[in-house]
Amino acid sequence: MNPFLKRSIHFFTISFFTFIIVAACDKDMSVMLDNSATSNVGVTLVDSFTVNSSTVQLTDLPAAGTGVLLVGKATAPETGTIRSTSYFRIGFSTLTNDIPEAASFDSLSLIIRPTHNPYYFGDTTATQKIQVHQLTEPLVTKTAKPRFPNQSLPIYITGATLFSDQTFAYDATPLGAVSFRPHLHSLDSLSIRLADHIGQDFFNRIKAGDLQMSSNDNFKEYFKGLALIPDESNTAVVAFHDTLEVRVNYSYAGTDGHLRTSYKTFSIVEPGFQYNNITTDRTGTPFEELSEIRELPTSATGGLTFVQAGSGTVAKIAFPSLKEFLQNENIAVNKAELVIETSSRRNTMYPIPNTLMMFIADRDGIPTSFLQNPYGQQGQLQQVPFVSGGEMGQNGTYRFNLLLFLQQLKSSDIYDNTSLYLSATSPSLFDSFNTAIIASENAKPKIKLNILYTKFR
Repeated sequence: MNPFLKRSIHFFTISFFTFIIVAACDKDMSVMLDNSATSNVGVTLVDSFTVNSSTVQLTDLPAAGTGVLLVGKATAPETGTIRSTSYFRIGFSTLTNDIPEAASFDSLSLIIRPTHNPYYFGDTTATQKIQVHQLTEPLVTKTAKPRFPNQSLPIYITGATLFSDQTFAYDATPLGAVSFRPHLHSLDSLSIRLADHIGQDFFNRIKAGDLQMSSNDNFKEYFKGLALIPDESNTAVVAFHDTLEVRVNYSYAGTDGHLRTSYKTFSIVEPGFQYNNITTDRTGTPFEELSEIRELPTSATGGLTFVQAGSGTVAKIAFPSLKEFLQNENIAVNKAELVIETSSRRNTMYPIPNTLMMFIADRDGIPTSFLQNPYGQQGQLQQVPFVSGGEMGQNGTYRFNLLLFLQQLKSSDIYDNTSLYLSATSPSLFDSFNTAIIASENAKPKIKLNILYTKFR
């Protein structure tokens, strides 16, 4: 064989296999959280970052216009009792005075319907009771203000609204009540008969063309609204759609002499004036001392923390040594994944969030931004799904991609002195009580940051 040709073949063979090895190394660097195949190319996996975590109660949660009336009371062993009362203003789209002269009032009823995707939180096997009360104080929106000068407002506040901590006075005597068992997949609606004297007054005013029935502005001055109050013995919170009806039922003789029935309808015509007032009682749980001004480190709760929609409870996560690690100029982060394990399960009486997100809180603990998706449209919120642990009893997980966050943390000071708030996503943050208990081991939450990085030699 020609010696030149022989040397050429050897060179080609070496170059070809070198190409294969390099390509394989590149592949490992981009997709693996395992350094077993990359030890010879300066790629390292680190998962031993110190994690500081605590439980935080968010403030000023907007509660109006969610489309959902949450009514009830439920107690979970780990997190305590949560209670929701729904307030709303009613009005009319159109109200014509076509009631026959000889018609007579029959009844006044409130009809509420479960949400299209039935939702409950708590034990639905027991009988639940709801009372309807007339408001004696008008619903008034509020403009949130920072607690201290020069503080920011939370990112989820966009203007004046009704907040979940607001309460309004109502008459102590209920207009009506209903007891039911929330078999949600078979429950079509609940009809609650209200006080006859209110219904008779509505009927008389409509029939007479009263000024207070001439516009919604006039009507709300006369009738301020209703509140749905759960009984103290309730064991579940049930979600109802805001397409409720207040019916003024009446009857009259038709032209053929037969008895006819009809009704006039009031409904929620201003969604911004329907909201849920939410209260919690953590007595007897590790979170008894939790409040809007006091966060609880996991060192004080036996390693426990949790996320709960509705109440605005979030898990605070911080990595005190992360910034220092990233300042090493000889490293480049290839992949960063935050893995959070939860001991909560699907299909229980206490539903878990289908997705979670991360708020980014400033040095004052105010959530002012959110963790973005590193891929796709710029500025897009990163929402991560719950991944079941399987049938062998393993914990479920939520996995966040922190690559973009770490890149920005390394290259700028925008995220200095910040922390992450693990939270339910919108809209469930405001219209459900879905809860995820963060799993723990040896009195520490099972939260781990895995970073795959290249170290330049």
